[in-house]
Amino acid sequence: MGRIVISENVSLDGVIQIADDDADGTRFGGWFDWMRDEDRAAWAETEAAEAMGAEALLMGRRSYEYFIARGWPTRGGAWADRLRSLPKHVVSSTLEDLGWENTTVLGGDPVHEISTLKQKVDGDIVVYASGRLVHALIEHDLADELRLLVFPFVLGAGERLFGGTSGKKPMRLVGTRMVGDGMPLLTYRTVREP
Repeated sequence: MGRIVISENVSLDGVIQIADDDADGTRFGGWFDWMRDEDRAAWAETEAAEAMGAEALLMGRRSYEYFIARGWPTRGGAWADRLRSLPKHVVSSTLEDLGWENTTVLGGDPVHEISTLKQKVDGDIVVYASGRLVHALIEHDLADELRLLVFPFVLGAGERLFGGTSGKKPMRLVGTRMVGDGMPLLTYRTVREP
């Protein structure tokens, strides 16, 4: 059975929106690019290792299109090769142009589709970005693990990782380590109540 692993770059105050889009209320768009070169290399190494250990990717449409717009389908290197070879599952009711090989659109009821996907995949199904999808995964108790790479910025605005939920969602901290000089990687597992 697969495990849904949410992997997010997040500011100290929980902002995950990295696109420079002031129309959405992000006064500090582009914060992801504020990373120092040494930290960027450590970040890339961490992300590549995570991709090597994944069995599939799961994304929302906007994040999928973000990856395509930044050239991931044609980039070179081991990390890009791995992402290209992984099965990619995109939750969308509107996506028509599949610009990245090994991509499947999950239409219909996302909760049912993702529950079925978890039954079919043996290993980690990594979710990159995809804020709206992440909210749904947490709300419907489909997320098994959260990996939060915390950037040392307080932004004050932008789309946040955690939205409202219908109830408490217990998590247990199972790992911490530093990436680069100033970014903690925090790993939480969902606590399933009997």
